[in-house]
Amino acid sequence: MSVIQTMPGHLIRRLNQISVSIFQARIAELGLDLTPVQFAALASLRDNPGIDQATLAGLIAHDRVTMGGVIDRLQAKGLVLRMVNSKDRRARQVSLTLEGRALIDRLLPEIDAIQTDILCGLNPEEQVQFTALATKAMLAANERSRAPMRPRDEAPHDQDKAIRRSRLSDARNRWSWLTTTSAPSKLVSATSSASVASRSR
Repeated sequence: MSVIQTMPGHLIRRLNQISVSIFQARIAELGLDLTPVQFAALASLRDNPGIDQATLAGLIAHDRVTMGGVIDRLQAKGLVLRMVNSKDRRARQVSLTLEGRALIDRLLPEIDAIQTDILCGLNPEEQVQFTALATKAMLAANERSRAPMRPRDEAPHDQDKAIRRSRLSDARNRWSWLTTTSAPSKLVSATSSASVASRSR
């Protein structure tokens, strides 16, 4: 067995590949054209009607640019409506059309049913344990993601602040490691010299 077979990151990537493959197969069986991200967007809009694009992006952990493209494609399929927020013209509110609502109501039980196929190697008790542990691990590392998941009650500007805090914390941690461990002394010296030189300019 290769060493990567014991690495959580590799195993998570493989499970994601399996999950997407099973999802796509079921969607094809239903005669539909929908991606996992589009499904997640529709499901979130069902539970949070009329939210703006930035909030939707936070709910399903996608960056705003990607979410804009997702909404474009869903709108082209006649599944969502997008309109200017009357209170903030910079924001775009998104809601399901009647067709979109009917589709997600039809799909939710179908996609819920294939979750056991994704975890077919686990018994029901193990599936519950796996889901709990996966949720715990995901939430603990949420801020290290390029697009962290954000609850609905966290405003977009708060999301930006949280991202900046996370990046600043990572930078501080890297600097702390560099100066307190056995990292090559030349690298520390070079970094310090560059800092002194920049201050003297």
